Amino acid sequence: MTRGPFGGRRVGARALLGLGLTLALALPLTGCGSGSGGDKARVPEGWSTLDTDSLSVGYPKNEGYAEQPAAERSGNNAAVALKVEDGIRTGMVSVQLDFATGVSDAAGAAAAAGAGIGLGTTRRSTEDVRLAGPSPAREARRIDYDFTADGKENTPNRGTPMTGVLVAGVDSAGVPFVVRLNAVKGAVGEGELDAFVGSITVK
Repeated sequence: MTRGPFGGRRVGARALLGLGLTLALALPLTGCGSGSGGDKARVPEGWSTLDTDSLSVGYPKNEGYAEQPAAERSGNNAAVALKVEDGIRTGMVSVQLDFATGVSDAAGAAAAAGAGIGLGTTRRSTEDVRLAGPSPAREARRIDYDFTADGKENTPNRGTPMTGVLVAGVDSAGVPFVVRLNAVKGAVGEGELDAFVGSITVK
């Protein structure tokens, strides 16, 4: 995949921001969060969660994903879950916090996060979503996109079609966040993407 989806750093609200994850999943969806608000999202059966100061999000532990130790992950990420097969990073979920300056709402967070998906990427849709958690922190924006892999840094072979989704917002303390998921196109359906978004609880 393109280099951008595996990195990121603190940037201005309109500066380029790399996307930071890859995920391929196919799993039964039982008890997933609706993303319509509430105290805490429910995650699909067999999933585990990444927990950070600003939010928690589900990842498919039953599909071979494992949380990356803090000592091994990039300092830009607050939490990461990886799936590695035959030395290839076939799955990655990541959370970045306080990743942009001058951001005070979901629209600003999404503008900063979305700036990085313009390089070799086709944006499929952008929509407002309501996550579990306190209001107004549960207001967020979702961006779905397609791109192709570049085969660098142990990612899928160059030219592999990929699908991604990011969710950006601001937590109850005013800290901007972005949660990312990328998947080999066709390996994850819209229902799984929805379940991922619905598993997020903002604090």
